[in-house]
Amino acid sequence: MPEDLELADGTTIPATELDVRFVRSGGPGGQHVNTSATKVELRFDVAASRALSATQKRRITAALAARLTADGVLVLQADEFRSQARNRAAAVGRLDVLLSDALRPPRIRRPTRIPRSSRRARRDAKRRRAERKRQRRPPPLDA
Repeated sequence: MPEDLELADGTTIPATELDVRFVRSGGPGGQHVNTSATKVELRFDVAASRALSATQKRRITAALAARLTADGVLVLQADEFRSQARNRAAAVGRLDVLLSDALRPPRIRRPTRIPRSSRRARRDAKRRRAERKRQRRPPPLDA
Protein backbone atom coordinates (compact mmCIF):
# COMPACT_ATOMS: atom_id res chain seq x y z
CA MET A 1 0.00 0.00 0.00
CA PRO A 2 1.47 3.39 -0.95
CA GLU A 3 2.03 6.05 1.68
CA ASP A 4 0.06 9.27 2.02
CA LEU A 5 1.05 11.93 -0.49
CA GLU A 6 2.31 15.20 1.02
CA LEU A 7 1.99 18.10 -1.46
CA ALA A 8 4.17 21.21 -1.54
CA ASP A 9 1.48 23.43 -0.01
CA GLY A 10 1.08 21.11 3.00
CA THR A 11 -2.02 19.28 1.79
CA THR A 12 -1.96 15.55 2.51
CA ILE A 13 -3.74 13.13 0.22
CA PRO A 14 -4.39 9.84 2.00
CA ALA A 15 -3.27 6.64 0.31
CA THR A 16 -6.88 5.41 0.34
CA GLU A 17 -7.77 8.04 -2.30
CA LEU A 18 -5.11 6.76 -4.70
CA ASP A 19 -6.19 3.80 -6.80
CA VAL A 20 -3.10 1.89 -7.94
CA ARG A 21 -3.44 -0.91 -10.48
CA PHE A 22 -0.77 -3.03 -12.10
CA VAL A 23 -1.17 -4.06 -15.72
CA ARG A 24 1.03 -5.74 -18.26
CA SER A 25 3.46 -3.41 -19.91
CA GLY A 26 3.59 -3.34 -23.69
CA GLY A 27 6.59 -3.22 -25.95
CA PRO A 28 9.37 -5.66 -26.73
CA GLY A 29 10.65 -8.08 -24.15
CA GLY A 30 11.36 -11.67 -23.41
CA GLN A 31 9.35 -14.27 -21.55
CA HIS A 32 9.40 -12.18 -18.36
CA VAL A 33 7.37 -9.32 -19.88
CA ASN A 34 4.56 -11.67 -20.86
CA THR A 35 3.98 -12.85 -17.30
CA SER A 36 4.63 -9.80 -15.09
CA ALA A 37 2.37 -6.81 -14.56
CA THR A 38 4.87 -4.04 -13.89
CA LYS A 39 3.11 -1.10 -15.54
CA VAL A 40 1.39 1.12 -12.98
CA GLU A 41 -1.91 2.87 -13.59
CA LEU A 42 -2.55 5.46 -10.88
CA ARG A 43 -6.01 6.99 -10.58
CA PHE A 44 -6.91 9.96 -8.41
CA ASP A 45 -10.53 11.11 -8.28
CA VAL A 46 -10.20 14.88 -7.91
CA ALA A 47 -13.95 15.49 -7.69
CA ALA A 48 -14.51 12.94 -4.89
CA SER A 49 -11.38 13.75 -2.87
CA ARG A 50 -12.08 14.59 0.76
CA ALA A 51 -8.55 15.90 1.32
CA LEU A 52 -9.00 18.85 -1.05
CA SER A 53 -11.07 21.97 -0.49
CA ALA A 54 -13.53 23.21 -3.10
CA THR A 55 -11.06 25.94 -4.14
CA GLN A 56 -8.26 23.42 -4.57
CA LYS A 57 -10.52 21.14 -6.63
CA ARG A 58 -11.47 24.05 -8.91
CA ARG A 59 -7.83 25.05 -9.35
CA ILE A 60 -6.73 21.47 -10.15
CA THR A 61 -9.67 20.92 -12.51
CA ALA A 62 -8.87 24.14 -14.39
CA ALA A 63 -5.14 23.47 -14.61
CA LEU A 64 -5.38 19.78 -15.54
CA ALA A 65 -8.62 19.81 -17.56
CA ALA A 66 -6.96 18.15 -20.57
CA ARG A 67 -5.67 15.28 -18.42
CA LEU A 68 -8.91 14.51 -16.55
CA THR A 69 -11.53 11.99 -17.62
CA ALA A 70 -15.17 13.03 -17.99
CA ASP A 71 -15.75 11.89 -14.39
CA GLY A 72 -12.96 14.13 -13.06
CA VAL A 73 -10.43 11.35 -12.53
CA LEU A 74 -6.74 11.97 -13.13
CA VAL A 75 -5.08 8.89 -14.67
CA LEU A 76 -1.29 8.50 -14.75
CA GLN A 77 0.69 5.60 -16.16
CA ALA A 78 4.28 4.62 -15.49
CA ASP A 79 6.11 1.78 -17.21
CA GLU A 80 9.67 3.03 -17.58
CA PHE A 81 11.08 0.61 -14.99
CA ARG A 82 10.99 -3.17 -14.76
CA SER A 83 9.71 -3.28 -11.18
CA GLN A 84 6.31 -2.43 -9.74
CA ALA A 85 7.79 -0.52 -6.81
CA ARG A 86 9.87 1.84 -8.96
CA ASN A 87 6.99 2.41 -11.39
CA ARG A 88 4.64 3.13 -8.47
CA ALA A 89 7.14 5.61 -7.03
CA ALA A 90 7.49 7.26 -10.45
CA ALA A 91 3.70 7.59 -10.85
CA VAL A 92 3.25 9.00 -7.34
CA GLY A 93 6.11 11.43 -7.93
CA ARG A 94 4.50 12.62 -11.16
CA LEU A 95 1.17 13.05 -9.39
CA ASP A 96 2.90 15.08 -6.68
CA VAL A 97 4.48 17.41 -9.26
CA LEU A 98 1.24 17.83 -11.24
CA LEU A 99 -0.90 18.60 -8.20
CA SER A 100 1.68 20.88 -6.59
CA ASP A 101 2.02 22.88 -9.81
CA ALA A 102 -1.75 23.08 -10.23
CA LEU A 103 -2.25 24.27 -6.65
CA ARG A 104 0.41 26.99 -6.83
CA PRO A 105 -1.47 30.31 -6.89
CA PRO A 106 -0.93 32.40 -10.02
CA ARG A 107 1.40 35.35 -9.66
CA ILE A 108 -0.29 38.74 -9.58
CA ARG A 109 0.85 41.04 -12.34
CA ARG A 110 1.73 44.47 -11.10
CA PRO A 111 1.82 46.95 -13.97
CA THR A 112 4.93 49.08 -14.12
CA ARG A 113 5.04 52.80 -14.88
CA ILE A 114 6.75 53.90 -18.05
CA PRO A 115 9.69 56.12 -17.04
CA ARG A 116 9.55 59.78 -18.01
CA SER A 117 12.89 59.45 -19.85
CA SER A 118 11.47 56.66 -22.04
CA ARG A 119 8.43 58.75 -22.93
CA ARG A 120 10.67 61.72 -23.75
CA ALA A 121 13.01 59.56 -25.89
CA ARG A 122 10.04 58.14 -27.80
CA ARG A 123 8.61 61.60 -28.41
CA ASP A 124 12.01 62.92 -29.59
CA ALA A 125 12.45 59.95 -31.95
CA LYS A 126 9.01 60.60 -33.44
CA ARG A 127 9.87 64.27 -33.87
CA ARG A 128 13.16 63.41 -35.65
CA ARG A 129 11.45 60.89 -37.90
CA ALA A 130 8.73 63.43 -38.83
CA GLU A 131 11.40 66.05 -39.57
CA ARG A 132 13.33 63.62 -41.80
CA LYS A 133 10.17 62.80 -43.78
CA ARG A 134 9.31 66.48 -44.09
CA GLN A 135 12.81 67.13 -45.53
CA ARG A 136 12.21 64.48 -48.21
CA ARG A 137 9.11 66.23 -49.57
CA PRO A 138 9.44 68.24 -52.74
CA PRO A 139 9.35 72.02 -52.20
CA PRO A 140 6.00 73.75 -52.63
CA LEU A 141 5.30 75.03 -56.17
CA ASP A 142 4.24 78.56 -55.14
CA ALA A 143 7.65 79.42 -53.66
